[in-house]
Formats: sequence, C-alpha cells, structure tokens
Amino acid sequence: MAVPPAAPDVDSGADADARTSHHGGARRDLLAVAVTAGLVATAIAVGAYLNRAGSDVVLWAPAAPLYGRWEPRFGLAAVLAALLAIAVIAWGPGLAERLRWRPALALSYVTAVGWTLSLALIDGWQRGLAGRLDNRWEYLDEVPGITDIPAMLTGFTDRILLGQPDTWAVHVAGHPPGALLVFVWLDRVGLSGGGIASLACVLVGGLIAIAVPVTLRTLGAPDAARRMLPFAALFPGAVWIGASADGLFAGYMAVAVAVLAFAVAATGPRRDVLALLAGVLLGFGVFLSYGFVLFGPLALAVVAYRRAWRVLLVAVTGALAVVAAFALAGFWWLDGYTTVVERYYQNLGAVRPYEYWVWANLAALAIMVGFAVVAGLRRALADLLRRRWHPVVLVVAAALVAIIAADISGLSKAETERIWLPFAVWLLPAVALLPRTAHRWWLAAQAALAVTVNLLVGTPW
Repeated sequence: MAVPPAAPDVDSGADADARTSHHGGARRDLLAVAVTAGLVATAIAVGAYLNRAGSDVVLWAPAAPLYGRWEPRFGLAAVLAALLAIAVIAWGPGLAERLRWRPALALSYVTAVGWTLSLALIDGWQRGLAGRLDNRWEYLDEVPGITDIPAMLTGFTDRILLGQPDTWAVHVAGHPPGALLVFVWLDRVGLSGGGIASLACVLVGGLIAIAVPVTLRTLGAPDAARRMLPFAALFPGAVWIGASADGLFAGYMAVAVAVLAFAVAATGPRRDVLALLAGVLLGFGVFLSYGFVLFGPLALAVVAYRRAWRVLLVAVTGALAVVAAFALAGFWWLDGYTTVVERYYQNLGAVRPYEYWVWANLAALAIMVGFAVVAGLRRALADLLRRRWHPVVLVVAAALVAIIAADISGLSKAETERIWLPFAVWLLPAVALLPRTAHRWWLAAQAALAVTVNLLVGTPW
C-alpha cells in the first residue's frame, strides 16, 4: 500500500502558530468571521422582510435562516450549560493535551452529551426532549403500525406521495426505510417512547466527539485530533442534536467513517474485515437518508490519502450487499429516491424560494458550526490552495464538496442546520489549525453562540 509523501507537520503547535503569520493570522481569521457574520445578518434581515405581513413569498421559517420561531425565553438549564462551557473553556485545552488518549476521548464524549442535554433541557424535559420525536410528523408516530417489517419494506415507496389516506408521516416519507427501522428496533427491544428515542439521539449523536478525532488520529494527525476535542465537546450544532434523528445519523455516520479509517490503517486479514464492516455501515447509512450518498467524497478522501484501493473495493462490496438485501426485501433505493423528489415538490419544496435558500442555507450552516470553524476553514482553504495535503484539509474539503452539492441541488431548502449535521461535523477538524493561544477565546465564542441561539429561537428539534 503506497503512502503519500509526508506533509509538513500540521499537528505541531509551533507549526500551527508559525502558519498564523503565513496565512494572514488572526486578522484574516476575524475578517472571515466578520464576512460570515454579515452573511448571517443579511439572511436574518432578508428573511424578516420576506416573512412580513402581506408578503407573497413563503419561506415557512419564521426565524429564517433557521427553522423555528423567535421565542426569547430562559430555563434554569441555561445556567448548567454556561457552567459546563466555562469549565471546558478553562480546562478543556489543557486536559486535551495532557490526558492519555482514551481518557481524553471519554471526557470529550461525556462533555458533549452533557452539553447537548443542558441545551435541550432549557425547555424542560417534555418540550426540550421527550416531546421532540413524539408527534404526528415524526418516526414514532408510525412505529405502532409496523407489525410486519417485510410488508413495510415492500410497500414503503407506495406510501411516500401525498394525496392518499395511508401516506407516511413527514419525516418517514422523506427518508429511506432504514431511518424508520431504527426506531422500530428500539421499540422491539423495549426502548419505547419519545424520551428514550430522544436520549438515543443524544447518546449516539455524542459519538461525533469520539469518531471524528479518532479518524484524524488514525489518518496520521494525532495532535490535530487532540486540539479539536474541546471544540467537539462544545459543538454549537448540539442545539439540533438534542433531539433530532439527524443527530443520531450524524453520530452513526461518523462512526462508519472512523471504521473505514481503521481499515485504511490496518494490515493483513484485519484490513479486509474492517473494510467490509465499514462498507456495510456506510451502505446502511444511505438507507437512513438519501442524501448520504454524498458521503462518497469523504469516504474516497479517507481511502485515497493512503491509496488503499483494496479497502475501497472491499468496502464497496459491503455497501452493495446492503443495497441488495433491501432490494430482496422489497425496497429499491432508486425508486424511493425518485418518489421522494416528487413528494418534495408536492409540499414545501415547491414554494420555498431557491433564490433565498441557496445562500441562506450557508448562513444556517455557519450558525450550526460556529465562528471558530469559520476561522479554521479559512486556514484549511489556504492550505488547500497551497496543496498542503494533510488529513484536516482532506476531510474538511470532502465535507464542503458534499454540502455544496446538497445546497446546489435545491433539495435542501431550509432546515439545513439539522439536515446537514452529519456532514457539518466533518468541518470541526478545521479548528485544529487555529493557534493554541486563541483556543479559549474561540471556545467562548462557540458556547456563547449556541446558548444565545437556544435562548432566542424555539425549534421543533
């Protein structure tokens, strides 16, 4: 297996700080943030204008560019969120450097889960968590009616379109059957109800704080992996991880990519076993969301970095086996996809203006990932232009390709702060390019943004 020439040590703190002047440093970081803040402000202002009384434009998002309503409020859990954020800001960067790797990962995960729960509980247990997935638009509404899984798979596509008495609930209709199956399986093992489903989304979503840094470390960027740990723990997107199925999907897909990275780094028979497992996981992923075919660039970047083409071949075999299994069970992915596109334009997709959302989606993305990631992206793109091929640049660039493709497609008009979570978590590694001396300031900015959004905007997830 050929290995590309070693890139300059992106992980070295001294090297990262040296690049500060090379890339324009803090001034250019702040300029990128200012431009992005301007984009967000413009999206809010234009959204408010288009949402005005008497407007002929239908955004269907009162707090555009976010999906929700302007609803200033305060919950006692906001104090817990603030205290947790202060602790991470004060001690997170130091602990990420000093702790042994596995304890550092465990601490990152526990903190990420605590952060997500504290943000969600600002609205209380029922409104903030238990009720999020227990309504007529969500998966749980359909779970009691699934008494025959093979029959459900065979007739799944027939129930996607509107205009028939047995049309699936909105979120079920908009996804392949794998998404519904997850909640059916939870119910079958006795983990029933909205509270359990929401906690499952939080617990699995928190795995991004393990899987993304593990992928970086496995690809040969251990210092970058450590540097991003506090930022993964205080991810602003936690507002939408707790609780939405997309948070669960984000954690699941992050683990699938991490397994692929393990396969790339492995040798002997273990490599093929891991590659096959990664393929099966990624293959099932495209039955969680049609959009997850866009994980192709990220998977390819992981494999291409070490030119592990055998891993790619075995993984594709595993993914195709999953596609074949669903087809034999009665569901053909392409039929589902084309029918979902038709359903999309039966509903809000037909009225939400592409001209607004094609750029306002990016403002929603910026709110979801936070301004520290924006600053890191500036540095990652600078490295990309200079052809500095290191793991951070590769995964970030691949995630950006997926997001841009989703945006241009017109099939992601609004709600992208939730829908794009599985891709956006792969922009987090960009923070590893920020100088260590600025980490606490950027962490504070991340936490302040998440708490502010949660206190001002009422979202259905």
